[in-house]
Amino acid sequence: MSETIAQMDRPGTYVEVRAEGLIAAAAPATGNIGVCGTAAKGVPNEVVAIGSYAEALDAFGTYDPWEDPVTPDHPLTLTRALEQAFAGGARNVFAVRAANGDPAAATLAVPAEGDQEGFTLAANQGGTWGDAIQVATASKTVEGSTGWSLTLTYRNVKEVFEGATVGEIHSQLADPEGGSVLVLVGDVDNENSGFDVIDESLNGGSDGADVSTADIADALAPLEPEPVNILLVGGGSAEAHGNIVLAHLEQTENDGRERIAFLGGTSAGTSTSADDLIEDTSAVSDDRVVVCAPGMVTTDAPSDTTVRLEPAYTAAMVAGKVATLAPHISLTNKGLPMTPDVRYSSALVSRLLSARILMVQQKFGAQVVKAITSSPKPFDQISIRRIVDYAKAGVRSGANPYIGRLNNARVRAALKATLDGFLSQMVLDEMLISYDLEVSATRAQEIRGIASVVMTLRPTFSIDYIRVTLNLE
Repeated sequence: MSETIAQMDRPGTYVEVRAEGLIAAAAPATGNIGVCGTAAKGVPNEVVAIGSYAEALDAFGTYDPWEDPVTPDHPLTLTRALEQAFAGGARNVFAVRAANGDPAAATLAVPAEGDQEGFTLAANQGGTWGDAIQVATASKTVEGSTGWSLTLTYRNVKEVFEGATVGEIHSQLADPEGGSVLVLVGDVDNENSGFDVIDESLNGGSDGADVSTADIADALAPLEPEPVNILLVGGGSAEAHGNIVLAHLEQTENDGRERIAFLGGTSAGTSTSADDLIEDTSAVSDDRVVVCAPGMVTTDAPSDTTVRLEPAYTAAMVAGKVATLAPHISLTNKGLPMTPDVRYSSALVSRLLSARILMVQQKFGAQVVKAITSSPKPFDQISIRRIVDYAKAGVRSGANPYIGRLNNARVRAALKATLDGFLSQMVLDEMLISYDLEVSATRAQEIRGIASVVMTLRPTFSIDYIRVTLNLE
């Protein structure tokens, strides 16, 4: 039923409902993480929403050994970064696999009896994850007749197909409804034969892990329309990926989808020297970029050895922690479940803070020294950047429903009430100290369809230093 009066062509009572007074701004998301990186599994350049590290492993496979990667000098980055992000507290993640070209799928020729051709199995996604799919054939006797089983095993997934011949099992594998969720099957030969007994794994998968900056840019592009607040590049350093990240941040800000990127420094340096870190912030100084250091000491799951990861993985954990905090809550002095790989001297800590590096130091556990962006004031504190982004998103959410409505005093008053409701809640939540709001339009603006909203926001700053003066008598 219409809420407006379109026409009155017969006697009656016509009611028009003006609902502007019921419009409220939605609470913006604050902790959604967008991340891209190389992986052993998954469709390249396609966004996958995940909520836990277990889901990340299902979607993208396990990472390879840090010190002996499948692709020399290019260890897989996506699930390794997600491991640290979820350890930091991440919950809502939009992840994209990056790859150099199209990763090859692992395959295996399954022979018919007598080493004749049977059919070929191929992992249903390209990558080395398929090399871990185990294939076993076995004969079995049922009611005096000889039959066959083919078993596929991958991590905690096990599929068993049974039939009298190669052709019957091939049909089951190829069934679009009840077939395998792990592999695709090629054409069949010798379909009336049995199998040779095998117990082998697929092989020949490739990951395309030797990605270029252009490949990373392609992987970041699908994240542009997503409701992302925090951006990560798995294994990404400020030196290698700073320019493409800055371009992505510029594009998304212009589109009204503001976000902050967390990158690692080029190297952690030593306890007394970290010149590369200082150069990093000079290259990417921006109020939407946070450069993190040092690296971390952790256990490498595939090799079960202790390794030192680059600062990019500290950035992933810091991003996960930020995702758990309200916009106005500072990360300064917050603890992280990690062990830094370098303990900087006091003098170097002062230099790095002056250079706008977010450092994690071993104090009472591992703690963030100061939650800062790579830019000087006014957006030096991460919390200020997040508060302002939260206000922009909320005001946009509250104002957009008024587009197309009448530009008169009544509707503008309703718009002001909607924005007042949102901003006053920010004051109650202690994100703002106070604000001023004016909604108006001159006659010339009314003719052009413009309603002017002018706000003055006074965000809440966090305490970074406490100065104590003791007067002794």
